[in-house]
Amino acid sequence: MEETSPSILWEDQRAQSIEEKVECLRRKLKYYFMNPCEKYHARGRKPWKLVLQIVKIAIVTIQLVLFGLSNQMVVTFKEENLMTFKHIFLKDYVDGGMDTYSIYKQADVYDHMDYIIAQYGLLHNITVGNHEYEKNGTSYTPLSLCQEFYRNGSIYPGTETLEIDAHVDTECLEVYPVTPLSLRDMFQSFELHFKRLISVTFTFVVKAINLQTVRYRELPDCYDFTVVITFNNQAHSGRMKVDLETDVDINECKDWKVTGASAKQIYLTVMFDCLIVITCITSFALCTRSVIKGILLMLEYVQHCKVHSGKDVPWSDKIEFVSGWYILIIVSDTLTIIGSILKMEIQTKVLTSYDVCSIFLGTGTMFVWIGVIRYMGYFKKYNILIVTLRAALPNVIRFICCAGIIYISYCFCGWIVIGPYHEKFRTLNTVSECLFSLINGDDMFPTFKDMKHKSSLVWIFSRVYLYTFVSLFIYMILSLFITIITDTYDTVKQQQENGVPISDLQKFLSVCKDLPNSGVYRLEKSKGCLFSCCINRCNDHQEMLTSEA
Repeated sequence: MEETSPSILWEDQRAQSIEEKVECLRRKLKYYFMNPCEKYHARGRKPWKLVLQIVKIAIVTIQLVLFGLSNQMVVTFKEENLMTFKHIFLKDYVDGGMDTYSIYKQADVYDHMDYIIAQYGLLHNITVGNHEYEKNGTSYTPLSLCQEFYRNGSIYPGTETLEIDAHVDTECLEVYPVTPLSLRDMFQSFELHFKRLISVTFTFVVKAINLQTVRYRELPDCYDFTVVITFNNQAHSGRMKVDLETDVDINECKDWKVTGASAKQIYLTVMFDCLIVITCITSFALCTRSVIKGILLMLEYVQHCKVHSGKDVPWSDKIEFVSGWYILIIVSDTLTIIGSILKMEIQTKVLTSYDVCSIFLGTGTMFVWIGVIRYMGYFKKYNILIVTLRAALPNVIRFICCAGIIYISYCFCGWIVIGPYHEKFRTLNTVSECLFSLINGDDMFPTFKDMKHKSSLVWIFSRVYLYTFVSLFIYMILSLFITIITDTYDTVKQQQENGVPISDLQKFLSVCKDLPNSGVYRLEKSKGCLFSCCINRCNDHQEMLTSEA
């Protein structure tokens, strides 16, 4: 019998070693793409990451509900105070009449200004709330009254002549809360220059305490309402519009003593927020580790394809290694961490950014709940939604880009032509909202009806404009959009029934026939490993071949 030469034996061992490496890579990739249940059967390890996500969904939802209730009290308190100030400081104000609340006579302007000053002086005696003036030391801060007017001007509408200096001057007065007097009694030299008048602005600060929180075992908040009342005469049309706005600053009450409310409630809430931050940091770390693992495996697979097959891996296969769900969880964890930190600062009265905090917490919770669809996708009957959205997304984006160009063109045209005659077309924002409502079939008849018939040419144009827009977007573009989704759904459904065309990556993985419960994926107790068990098995086999050689 002839002996096998050492070179042939070495070549056989080398080929066998390469085959073992390829098989090892297949197992690593197959294990990476398993779902949590399959990984549990493959390794016998409990799916802690899945448990962590379920716990995170529960506690983040509880946090959002608690913050939503607290934020609702703050928003309600702000809105009710704004309504209170309108009824107290605006003469003869009626609910819902802010859009039409205007003054048309000079005597009425002085009358309304005197009314504001009188109400400000009697505030603490007439309000049913706990409103009070702001104190600066031992004295109250005054009300500021400023009028803006053109520096010089001679205007004669009858002869159609005018001479105007475009520079704007500002004249301000300070009124302290004393016995109510008229402006001319307090400042005899004060006079409104109606011909040149641009605006009159009242600015003052009112303090209040929100006692609603006491009922919920929380500490009360102290509010500073900066009230701004503006008499707007920029148009000089004979109609002076009046508007009242408030800017709110929430502070921690300096000296407080509340029986029955303890700071422990705040500490428990802060501790719960800290628990959420720790949970999200852990989830962030685990998902980041999984993303890094996927990238490393992708690089290893790309290198394998270059060495053994000499071809590049398509982007469709590379993207498979970077799970979009992990990216979504990482983004949601980041938003929730930032929102939780802001919430803790709000609880401790360091910040009062309720709106910013609600955006972070709301968006983070939305992404967390969307991530639940990932686990639903492990079941074939529930996976069709995700597969359909994923398959239809490229075509939908291209279609929306083309339709968006037509939509923007209609927005600009409607704003410039119909805007002066229709309330819904006054600004680009309202035009876009109106047209989007028309696409969904909302307010269609009122949009046609509210068009003012002041210009016959514009009225006819508006009819052509609205009819063509409705016909184009509802009967054509919207129908085509639905058709794209429907066709994609039918294609996905047929693929699930008849089999899906497999990619090069799937062909590579299909060679590995080891089932999750076969035991080949389990790690040896004596050897720990960050990746799958096949690394240990491959390393052991390589050492054996090396020693034999």
